[in-house]
Amino acid sequence: MALSRIWSAFILAALIVAAVHFISNKSRDDIFGRLVTGTAKDEFKYAAIGDVTKYGRPSIDSFAKEIADFGFKKQDKVSDDCKYLVTDDITADTILQLTKQFTSVRPVEYSYVLGKKQKPVDGVIATCEVAVKLCIGLIGIMALFMGFMSIAEKAGGIRFLSKMVGPFFSKLFPEIPKGHPAHGHIMMNFSANMLGLDNAATPFGIKAMESLQEINPDKEKASNAQIMFLCLHAAGLSLIPTTVIAARAITTGNNGARAVNPTDIFLPCLIATFVATLAAMLMVSFKQKIKLWQPVILGWILGISAIISLLVFFILSLNTVGVNIFSEQLSTGLILLIFFVIVSGGVYKKINVFDAFIEGARGGFETAVKIIPYLVGMLVAISLLRSSGTFDVIINGIKTLFAALGADTKFVDGLPTALIKPMSGSGARGMMIDTMRMHGPDSFAGRLSCILQGSSDTTFYVVAVYFGAVSIKNTRYAIGTMLLADLVGIVTSIGLAYLFFG
Repeated sequence: MALSRIWSAFILAALIVAAVHFISNKSRDDIFGRLVTGTAKDEFKYAAIGDVTKYGRPSIDSFAKEIADFGFKKQDKVSDDCKYLVTDDITADTILQLTKQFTSVRPVEYSYVLGKKQKPVDGVIATCEVAVKLCIGLIGIMALFMGFMSIAEKAGGIRFLSKMVGPFFSKLFPEIPKGHPAHGHIMMNFSANMLGLDNAATPFGIKAMESLQEINPDKEKASNAQIMFLCLHAAGLSLIPTTVIAARAITTGNNGARAVNPTDIFLPCLIATFVATLAAMLMVSFKQKIKLWQPVILGWILGISAIISLLVFFILSLNTVGVNIFSEQLSTGLILLIFFVIVSGGVYKKINVFDAFIEGARGGFETAVKIIPYLVGMLVAISLLRSSGTFDVIINGIKTLFAALGADTKFVDGLPTALIKPMSGSGARGMMIDTMRMHGPDSFAGRLSCILQGSSDTTFYVVAVYFGAVSIKNTRYAIGTMLLADLVGIVTSIGLAYLFFG
């Protein structure tokens, strides 16, 4: 029920904001088309004449550079394939003369175009295609890892892993029977997440949800164990933010400068995601009346903390190239090691390895297809929020509030990444890169956006995929807890940005 209310609220809020923009701002006269069909980069061809200095721009070239990333492509001459003639002289005579000469061109002032500085986005139609393509892309990955998971289960590897983590998970997930395979599936998912094995984490996580669904008494309502697992998963504990470091290494700001040290956000990212994970654990434990002050739980948490500390010391001793090589070798090497161990175990146990793989792969295919409706619904709602300018309204409101309180507002420029991250991983990644380009990779906003990108997972994507895979309709308090953990991660990231980078 909670998911239904949130989904409805997203759509209604987006449409209301779009209607307000349409009525109050003449530059947003295409807002409804933007929502449905979206916009494409270089969609609007235009020619520019007149005095642009009236609008605070030194030259037409500087104006063209400013709006190039917002779907406007400058033409040297006015022609019928131009959508706009941008000028400082919109009089009745000018409009009449130009429309006679060029039947398709629309004369507009510079202020009109400056008011349309909105990033190109996919509309709901293209978003539906994106959702299906995501699931199609997921089919192969799901089939591969579910196939190997099936071998591991038949060979007894999952039961062995369950016994290893059983003492800890039996306290954290008291409703899971002792020795149940779900323990092993959850551990595989957490390990893949921590090591940044994105492709592997999703199949392992869905398998964990399916295992938990087997012991769920109410098949349409999330169980306590499913909520605990998904909230910890969504907190996104990751040891090395590989993609963020790579983006910092190649992204240049407006002045052409790259990050001096792309790995300088590693420690803040690790701390922020660790704090968010602990917050999720505390909140769910409080709700489910789980006592965390038990020797087994404290021992595992302290042990994981110690491993993370050792990794931090090692990573800090490496340069940027060393970090990239280490993270790449660690992630790819572990995937191959998992395959080797699983197949070796299957051969040792004398099971039909290939038949077991095919059986599991078939289940992965079916699961990937099942989540399409859930993913389409969630991504369409998120697309409407982005295209309608709702995020801009929230950001401007936050900046106004903190300015009125007399607080520092420089952190607000990095917040768009945090607002989009729960909705869209790729959208947040694009916003992070855009922030670095606009303010510089080593600016406060640029670094903050990177910490925010590396400090949490994509909450609503996780909800759609994981709950959708097991057809859970009543998510209970799961979404609220995930968003609160995201908030803890955001606040922690801001604090760490000020602590490390001033």
